[in-house]
Amino acid sequence: MSGVFKAYDIRGRTDLGELTPELAKGVGAAFAILTGASQIAVGRDCRASSPDIAGALIEGIRGQGTDVLELGEVATDCVYYVSGSRSIPGVMVTASHNPAEYNGIKLCREGAAPVGEDTGLKEIEKMVTDGVPSGPGGGAITSLDAREGYVNHLLGIVEAEKMSELVVAVDGGNGMAGVVVESVFSRIPPEIIGLYLEPDGTFPNHPADPLQPENLVDVIALVRDRGVDLGVAFDGDADRAAFIDDQGNPLSGSTTTALIARWFLARKPGATIVHNLITSRAVPETVRKLGGTPVRTRVGHSFIKQVMAETGAVFGGEHSGHYYFADNFRADSGMLAMLVILQVISEDGRPLSKIRKEVEPYFASGEINLHVPDQKAAMDRVAQKFKDAEADELDGLTISWPDRWFNLRASNTEPVLRLNVEGPDPKTVDEIVAAVKAAIGG
Repeated sequence: MSGVFKAYDIRGRTDLGELTPELAKGVGAAFAILTGASQIAVGRDCRASSPDIAGALIEGIRGQGTDVLELGEVATDCVYYVSGSRSIPGVMVTASHNPAEYNGIKLCREGAAPVGEDTGLKEIEKMVTDGVPSGPGGGAITSLDAREGYVNHLLGIVEAEKMSELVVAVDGGNGMAGVVVESVFSRIPPEIIGLYLEPDGTFPNHPADPLQPENLVDVIALVRDRGVDLGVAFDGDADRAAFIDDQGNPLSGSTTTALIARWFLARKPGATIVHNLITSRAVPETVRKLGGTPVRTRVGHSFIKQVMAETGAVFGGEHSGHYYFADNFRADSGMLAMLVILQVISEDGRPLSKIRKEVEPYFASGEINLHVPDQKAAMDRVAQKFKDAEADELDGLTISWPDRWFNLRASNTEPVLRLNVEGPDPKTVDEIVAAVKAAIGG
């Protein structure tokens, strides 16, 4: 019934094993103790195991005398909205883009602040492992339909009245985007053509992971068949979105980050933009060209949010389709990213297939997963192979030359190294990929 996550925040992991209702109850109790909050918001996705996991988690929270604001089936960024607008911690039961049999828990402190390995996960792990102390019980439970407030919040960040009457193909992936996306489109000029908008935790049409090209086949076909202006595909909990231009060609996370950064810098000259170290060099180059300040950081939401808070950044983007907005409590939102891209197209007046070319001077490999039995030994071989090039270890190993670079990072959940390469042309990228693979092979 439950999944095999070892994490409470899917992007920040602990080692407590398979997520069962019993374990979820312990996590809920530990989170209530950790935050000391008087109330915690709880949402869930549409997976078959989510009601039981969420119910047990709520039981654990209430057992500590902490009240629960139950949100029901919502997108993860709706939980962030409630957490940010009400200054209370939040919990989302979801396995995000992973298969139907998986499940997990995402946590945030009040104000949608991240909970990572160094900001609470380890304490929760210790409490659950040692046995969570009994609480006084008696926590109350209140239901809240947050959808209208959430949509109002998103539309308050953009200028919906300035959008053109575009046509948008939206693939909800049978995930949580379908809960609100039609309400969003009912209040903006663009028209939606929906695909797989009915939430269904078995994901009967395709996995809700828009990072995999095979999961974009249907929405790309719809874009090309109907001649629409934009295609959008959401992941299972709708905090992530992938975009397809009017010709049916997907945008990379880097291209989307650069376009949204340009939109913000036109409104807030000199602003700071955060990007992770795997995004294209085109991102910081675009930001600097427009007078902004790019800040490079590690991969992962907790790092992005922390650096945004420290620098006062207005926006942060990742190669994986997570886009973070200061006006959204520095939280990621696929729906808000979609609204900004609609504004970008509307204000420019040209098709997205032409707009994108201005921020795509390089070629990229995409993320390549390389299975290796000994990650450290393989990383050491690669470092030795490229010892004469510029290197840094902010996150994994990044090797740079004036016109090309690659990053190699170890997965923390499986024996995999993740390789990303960028260069001036496809031939160069292929050569670097081959050289890294050869070095890894020993």
